[in-house]
Amino acid sequence: MSLKGVLVEFSSPGTVYKAAETLRDAGYKGFEVYSPFPIHGMDGAMGLKPSPLGWIVLCGGTCGLLTGVGLQTWVATSAYKLIISGKPLFSYPAFVPVTFELMVLFSAFSAVFGMLVLNRLPQHYFPYFKSRNFAKVTSHGFFISIDALDPLFDRHTVTEYLSKMGGQNIEFIEEA
Repeated sequence: MSLKGVLVEFSSPGTVYKAAETLRDAGYKGFEVYSPFPIHGMDGAMGLKPSPLGWIVLCGGTCGLLTGVGLQTWVATSAYKLIISGKPLFSYPAFVPVTFELMVLFSAFSAVFGMLVLNRLPQHYFPYFKSRNFAKVTSHGFFISIDALDPLFDRHTVTEYLSKMGGQNIEFIEEA
């Protein structure tokens, strides 16, 4: 069995926030915070960079916009050259609804699939689910896990460090 990491429970959102700040300041990079609700400012406390999801959605929306304009321009000027009511072949005001809808559609799909990829979902196996204490994270538990691959990870040092920060139920998670 190989060591996956350590899982530690904290009593409140404030203590888990302070522990995340302390771990960040100590140089730990491979740690995660789990709570039943979002904790304001936790991204900064963990030292996380802003999410690239906004840029992914922007690219998806731009692709939808270009697809809508390009497809309609090609159809109106090349594929089916029909003059209707004396309008020019390239009548861009008529293209607005379809272009808008394709922009929204592509943005929505890029948001959903981008989120799934960035969150590494679906994840069918997660070693921390073996812990009975971790079930509390859905209702009233606040946890921090430190990955065993973190360069600063040492069983003895981590145990002392986390217990000084107010950690309870320190549990080492192993996977087969």
